[in-house]
Amino acid sequence: MESASALSMHCSVALIGATGSGKTMLAEALLHRSGAISRRGAIEQGTTVCDHEPEEIARHTTLGLTPAWLSWRVGDADCGVTLLDTPGHPDFAGAVDAALAVADVAVLVVSAIDGVTAGARTAWAAAEGAGVARVVVVTQEDRARASFRGVLDQLRGEFGDRIWTLELPVGEAQSFQGVADVLTEQAVLYDADGGRHEEPVPADLAEEEHRLHQAVTEEIVSRDDDQLEAYLEGREPAAAELGRTLARTVAARDGVPVVVCSAMTGAGVDRVLDLLCELAPAVSQRDSSIILGVDEDGGGGSEHSVAPEPTGDKLVHVFRTVADPFVGQIAMLKVLSGVLRPGDRLRNATTGVEERMPALFRLRGADHLPVDALRAGEIGAVAKLAGTPSGSLLWSRPQMNARPARLPARPPVFAMSLQPVSQSDDTKLTTALGRLLAEDPTLVVDRVGPDTILRGLGDTHVAVAVERLARVLGVHVTTGPAPVAYRETIAHGAVAEGKLKKQSGGHGQFAVVMLRVSPLAPGGGFEFVDSVVGGAVPRSYIPAVEKGSRDALAAGGTLGHPVVDVRVELYDGKSHSVDSSEMAFRTAAAIGVRAALAQAGAVLLEPVSTVVVLVPAAEQGQVLTDLSGRRGRVVQSETDADGRTRVVAIVPDAELARYVLDLRALTGGQAELTLTPYGYERAPEGARS
Repeated sequence: MESASALSMHCSVALIGATGSGKTMLAEALLHRSGAISRRGAIEQGTTVCDHEPEEIARHTTLGLTPAWLSWRVGDADCGVTLLDTPGHPDFAGAVDAALAVADVAVLVVSAIDGVTAGARTAWAAAEGAGVARVVVVTQEDRARASFRGVLDQLRGEFGDRIWTLELPVGEAQSFQGVADVLTEQAVLYDADGGRHEEPVPADLAEEEHRLHQAVTEEIVSRDDDQLEAYLEGREPAAAELGRTLARTVAARDGVPVVVCSAMTGAGVDRVLDLLCELAPAVSQRDSSIILGVDEDGGGGSEHSVAPEPTGDKLVHVFRTVADPFVGQIAMLKVLSGVLRPGDRLRNATTGVEERMPALFRLRGADHLPVDALRAGEIGAVAKLAGTPSGSLLWSRPQMNARPARLPARPPVFAMSLQPVSQSDDTKLTTALGRLLAEDPTLVVDRVGPDTILRGLGDTHVAVAVERLARVLGVHVTTGPAPVAYRETIAHGAVAEGKLKKQSGGHGQFAVVMLRVSPLAPGGGFEFVDSVVGGAVPRSYIPAVEKGSRDALAAGGTLGHPVVDVRVELYDGKSHSVDSSEMAFRTAAAIGVRAALAQAGAVLLEPVSTVVVLVPAAEQGQVLTDLSGRRGRVVQSETDADGRTRVVAIVPDAELARYVLDLRALTGGQAELTLTPYGYERAPEGARS
């Protein structure tokens, strides 16, 4: 078991970027170079540390958040690094949000071949929104068609003057053999056997490198008054001094260094580790935000900063939970304050449930690495917590009504209906879905009539959840298209009698109600009016009449859908001193409402949603055309200074079943989509219900 006190510093690093940019292989290279693993795995063979789940191995891509711990020595200090490998696929944006919520620094991984893609821009925006310091690592520099300078131009064009180049590649594509260090003005070259040596910058790079050295040095010293004064007097600070100022600047999110490497050859990988550990003392001191005084629904409250002090109260953020078929639930956590040890008793700050900390461990993919304690700022994990879902706070003080700062809202945009394969699956389905939702808050479960609906951020998101439902939780389902949640209302008013009479000796059942139904304005819901005079219906039975009316409306009208926007008025009735009861009047009311609906004319209502699409201005036209073809009503279209157009439209849900997939295909994955329920509108003639 490792001792927590063995490390001088630590750093949590979120690897973010587009699908295929090289995040997982960079993690593999960093783990291998540090000695954490003896050989590099391969995505195609399913042998990487971070893509260890069967669903990931089958698809050759990252689908979840995977921590991978390593240690690295810089100078005379040992640094612990927790890599947080994240998916580039937009269906799993929730995993990126969770990683950024606990990361000290985000590494934006950009392919030297593909450059700054839509996925890279989305990842950058997520890190910006989370307030996390950034580093850019350009990977795949050894591959054909690699163009570091082309990528650098894209980075500067997209993200501005904060992009600072710390390295230039020596050679490119198959000729890539090392880097020119812009701060030390030395070249670091790598041998085929993994060795490295320093030598002067090659002559063909010297002028470009020195020009960059001057530019980057001026940017760095401008952030430190003493260094700036010395520089203006002709005394350039040493590379180590510049590095310390750079670390403070990165931590303040005022500069973004760019480095380059090859995960396949290993060239430059050790320097990525050096950079991360040199940044660690500055970036790991970032305060965490929690919300105190939240209400029962998790809203309200005020923001409070928590410094990563080892001497403070024990405060732990459970940022992700994962169901494991062998050990149960694994809770990934970050210690925000204090020192966490096995046996500590902490209380869930939202629910009040007390948790006793079992054995602590760090994660390296699927491997558990036992540790005797976790200090403030460190990431680790525990198994088998009783009642702590993703996004919980555990606290040593009896403080209640607190939670972590909210993650970005990710409303679902795709849905499938689930049908249990067997009676056993049906019995276990609700509990199993609850466990899935505790892991991944971007999944949503609801019902449309008798159907159970699973909603997520895309078809792959939902498909993977269904696969995990079977593999991990033992519940098997078949899937189908989610039904549209149609409703109906009435065209005009009607009057009807509801009568229940069963009197054949002994205690019978008797109730008569006279009802008047009338339409309400759209969105009016249900209104019940008691107009009875003279006690024709005893006061004690009036609530039963209302319940029966609600029962009948919920059961469906003449079109078979729940009925909305209706007023039901009880204006007369009859009772019997012996045979009347609450159930009799409830049943009579349901009979009367059904009779009234049959006379009132049915109007089909379809659900509509607010669709918000963010897309490059060049794609605006085809997005608008496509929405028009879906019976969409565009209510807003405006372009910002960055050339992104925001389109807002009201679109029937019946036209949105595959919209997220079609939109990605239409725009080459460059669009961002948000769907939120808007309400119900009258369906056109001939609409399928």
